[in-house]
Amino acid sequence: SSPRGGRPPKEGPRRLSAAAMAGFVRELERRGGPALRLEQRAAGGVGCVVWDAALVLAKFLETGAYPLARRHVLELGAGTGAVGIMAATLGANVTVTDLEELQELLMVNIENNKHLVTGSVRAKVLKWGEDVTEFQPPPDYILMADCIYYEESLEPLLKTLKDLTGPDTCVLCCYEQRTMGKNPEIERKYFELLQVDFELERIPLDQQDEEYRSADIHILNIHRKQ
Repeated sequence: SSPRGGRPPKEGPRRLSAAAMAGFVRELERRGGPALRLEQRAAGGVGCVVWDAALVLAKFLETGAYPLARRHVLELGAGTGAVGIMAATLGANVTVTDLEELQELLMVNIENNKHLVTGSVRAKVLKWGEDVTEFQPPPDYILMADCIYYEESLEPLLKTLKDLTGPDTCVLCCYEQRTMGKNPEIERKYFELLQVDFELERIPLDQQDEEYRSADIHILNIHRKQ
């Protein structure tokens, strides 16, 4: 079911029991045709469900604010591939990346939605902090949804962002602001480190999809400092 009233559903996949989620398919409506069908996995931790920030970013791409046709797009921490596959339905040439253990799920979702893709989409392993030579030259866009949650991954993620971005690369980062535990501290540290090399600009709520948006989910446009 799609969220109504201006915010994504909170009762979504994160609250389902492992048994219920084992074969749980999330449908993501598209403005321009049939919905994306995204398989999720109970086993394998955070990467295996479609998080609210991914829905918000995927639907933001559909607004057309950033032209994607024939652009080279890379998604980091792709999980189910929702955001990258949406970009591919909008004409982008997309590489969705995540760890080895998520490749099978990414392949399944690419296969399930390939008839909707007007650009191209492939899955590859990319471990943050490691060599990114095979992903050069720098993409036009880097997409990230809910990639900020482990303190130990902040430095590797920042290294990867620095290594991947060129002067014209636009990074679209969407994250849910969480108030529990260490989350606020991790977020603060991440943005502090990020602003050493990058300029950040918040995309106003009224420029986002009118249904798939939420006051506690933020989309940032990030560029290398010149």
